[in-house]
Formats: sequence, structure tokens, C-alpha cells
Amino acid sequence: MPHVRRPPHENVATVLVDPAVLRDLELELMPLDLWVWPVATAPVFTDGPRMAFQIRRRLLMSRRGEWDLAAEWTPVWISFGDSWRDGDEPLPWSAHAALWNALAGWSKHVRFRLGLGGVSRLSVPRDLSA
Repeated sequence: MPHVRRPPHENVATVLVDPAVLRDLELELMPLDLWVWPVATAPVFTDGPRMAFQIRRRLLMSRRGEWDLAAEWTPVWISFGDSWRDGDEPLPWSAHAALWNALAGWSKHVRFRLGLGGVSRLSVPRDLSA
């Protein structure tokens, strides 16, 4: 039986973020080479707003009322930039730790489950002046 390769994917954390702090969170994560992608505008979907609705609903329902304050929050993916990558090797545990530690400082404004998922490749912005 031939080996079936998984299509290239991006490891991401799925996070609900209070829209009032989304920009500040994004600015704090950028120097850590962690990238915030609002699901509604992510370039991997033709109907991002619908996918955002579905992800938010699934996360809220899974917590059975515990996360009701996040009912209007923005679902985002947080991906890892090039500084965390070593070719095709899995992400190092230090990448996971950096993300979870950064999010811990925003505990009043974010909700997430520990663990990463996979989505189609996202194009991380590059500094063209370098």
C-alpha cells in the first residue's frame, strides 16, 4: 500500500480573543514571531466569516456555559514564524511554551484549549526592507 503524505499544513492554536484587546495581543506576540490570524479574514477560506462563526460556536458549546462571556469574541489562529522552524522537523516544545506563556498574561481576554491544530499554509508577512 503506497504511503499517503499529508498536504502541507500550518500548526496553529485556536484562540477566542476579546476584540477590545486583539490589536494589543497581536502587537505583543509579533516580537515573539507568533502571528495572529483572525479566522474570518484568513486567506485559506472562501467563506471566512462562516468558518469563524462555526469555530466560535464549537468552542463555546464544548465548554457548556463556562466560556459564555466569549460569545462575541473573535476566533483567531496563532501560528509560528520562521524563527521557530527547523526545516520539516516538528515545532520545538519551546515554541509551545512561548505561546502558552504569552497567552497566560491575557487570561481575562482569551480562551483556548492547550494543543495545536493544523490548517492550510498561511503566508506570514515578511519585512521587505531587510
